[in-house]
Amino acid sequence: MFHRVLRRAVLACALTFSAPALAHEGHDEAPAAAAPARPRIAVHSELYELVAVREAADRLRIWLDRFDGNAPVADARIEATLSEATLGEAAIAAEPQPNGTYLLHSEALAARGTPLELVFSITGAIGDDLLLGTLPALPPPDPHAGPHEDPWQAALEWAAHRPWFPIGGGVAGGFLLAMLLRPRRRRVAAALLLVLAMPARAHEGHDHAAGPAPSGAIDAPQRLPDGAVFLPKISQRLLELRTVTLREGEARRAVTLVGRVVADPNRGGLAQSIAGGRVTPPEGGLPRLGQQVRRGEVLALVEVPLPIADRTTIAERSGEIDQLIAGAEARLNRARSLVASGAGTRVQVIDTEIELDGLRRRRALIGANRVEPEAIRAPADGIVAVARVVAGQVVQAQDILFQILDPGGLWVEALVYGPDAARLEVQDATAAIGDGAPMRLTLQGFGQALQQQATLVQFRIEDAPAGLPLGQPVRVVARLAENLRGLILPRAAVVRAANGESVVWRHGEPETFSAAAVRVEPIDAARVLVAAGLRPGERVVVQGAGLVNQIR
Repeated sequence: MFHRVLRRAVLACALTFSAPALAHEGHDEAPAAAAPARPRIAVHSELYELVAVREAADRLRIWLDRFDGNAPVADARIEATLSEATLGEAAIAAEPQPNGTYLLHSEALAARGTPLELVFSITGAIGDDLLLGTLPALPPPDPHAGPHEDPWQAALEWAAHRPWFPIGGGVAGGFLLAMLLRPRRRRVAAALLLVLAMPARAHEGHDHAAGPAPSGAIDAPQRLPDGAVFLPKISQRLLELRTVTLREGEARRAVTLVGRVVADPNRGGLAQSIAGGRVTPPEGGLPRLGQQVRRGEVLALVEVPLPIADRTTIAERSGEIDQLIAGAEARLNRARSLVASGAGTRVQVIDTEIELDGLRRRRALIGANRVEPEAIRAPADGIVAVARVVAGQVVQAQDILFQILDPGGLWVEALVYGPDAARLEVQDATAAIGDGAPMRLTLQGFGQALQQQATLVQFRIEDAPAGLPLGQPVRVVARLAENLRGLILPRAAVVRAANGESVVWRHGEPETFSAAAVRVEPIDAARVLVAAGLRPGERVVVQGAGLVNQIR
């Protein structure tokens, strides 16, 4: 009976005084807390946007941008005062920094427990302004704050300075253990040792505990729960974000076509062989790609092959002509001798000379056809855009050996679908390669035959960039005579959201951006007309919208 009561008492004490175990950070299944942004003031007016971030208790970092455009303002004068009293004895001027920001120092900023209402006086090239903002209060000092003391560690230190306590505790523990290690008490003793075991503490640096908390929060771009994006000013400067205030404007309706670059038929051409043969280089060698050539310049020589039957015929004909030449020379000599003796006339000599001269020309022509190669000449002034021959290559008739191109004479061919394509009143047009700079086009004409169930239309490029290749696909935007009125945006401001919608990013607060789904119509290669989704006066991102869209 005594042992049963003792066992229950010991187990109750063990369960009462056992130390709870806590899971390590990252293993307790708790959600990770988002890093908060540093305390700040974010205000704006019709001229400026100002963001002041607390870097230290007595120091603010200030970013100043233009409200219309979001361009940094680095040459303004900024003074700050409290709404009730000055920061000290006079207004404090913010110091311009090399990175385009301003630094404000004052001991009055270190006041704790009360939010600070600051008035910023701004003097700049675009105008003067006053901005009022409230800086969140610093937390008041905790009177109970102090170093945390672990009760187990305190107990161990207390026992270490009293040598009699470990000795007495060891004797009592040994007696209790001996009582419990009797044959019928071993399981109870084992359980008791596991429960009463004192928790071990690892040395600093080996306890897998989290490191010291950072001294302050950090500012990082992040997607907010409502889908908006928080983008601090320091990130806006790095991404070079620019905005524009929407205003209504007029533009002509446009259609978008798919085209490709072709050569002007009057300022270039193809160099081909009429009969084909073996290519041999001219005296200066075969031309290289990009080489400047003149019209009529010899680009290559083609040795025309002669079949065996033709060679036999030529040889026979050449022999006949040689025989006729020999007979004509003999008659000419005889006629001359008769004229010298007075028995002949001068007419016979002249006739024989004419016959002999014709026979000699016929023989020279046959010889030239046998050995004279075909000269491939440049059809126009320009550069060699295509060269498809090498020395010794055998080419067929009508093979394209060279293509000569005038870099200033390029056209665009595009396809227009629809039954009324030829009746479109195209006022002007532009073409662009991807997101590149647009090229001005001039309409040349519409075709009267369908190609791929579409009408072919040709434009001349007025300002072709250097190195524009033939066959390059382009996007053609042709403006029509019909006028439209609405909000006009750069094409780069419209991006594709994750769900496939076309969106633009509105700039509301100085460091907050929100997406707005829009419906747009093309105006030209660089602009679009917003048909729905936005209102006049809203600010939208026109430079760097794709980077904002990637923030998660």
